[in-house]
Amino acid sequence: MRSDRKRPRTGTRLAALVLALGLICGGGQALADDLAVGQPAPPLVLHTLDGHAISTEALHGKVVILAFWATWCVPCRQELPLLSAYAARHAAQGLEVLGFSLDGPDNLASVRRVAASLSFPVGLLGSAWAGDYGRIWQLPVSFVIDRAGVLRYDGWQADQQPWTADSLERIVGPLL
Repeated sequence: MRSDRKRPRTGTRLAALVLALGLICGGGQALADDLAVGQPAPPLVLHTLDGHAISTEALHGKVVILAFWATWCVPCRQELPLLSAYAARHAAQGLEVLGFSLDGPDNLASVRRVAASLSFPVGLLGSAWAGDYGRIWQLPVSFVIDRAGVLRYDGWQADQQPWTADSLERIVGPLL
């Protein structure tokens, strides 16, 4: 018997399972205890869809937003155009946004479609682990690093997600 219902792709199911397990097991914040606003930001490398590697350490002198998202995340899809427009408006002031997708490789075509509309580089995170930022257990979540490489915004501690025009101006604007 054939079902006419569409089944979610394996990568989408896997990513959802990873996030669900993260919530059940206590989330990623416990693993990100070393994160502290005002202290050096942990290094992280974005492996872009076009094969480049961008290290946060190589971006000293710029303000950096690390944005974690997924194509299946509705708040992410609402946040990304706003973040992209803000990044484009402030690129000349030294703003860099790095977009880390939690989608699986089988969802690469969808990630590429979204990335094509963005003004910043995107790559697949590869797993729910983001180094010293911990396990990414909620989406969207972002972190902001200042020009000196210091963490200025810890998305795990944020009162609100996703970004709004007001929160970008209030949090990122003074760093530019």
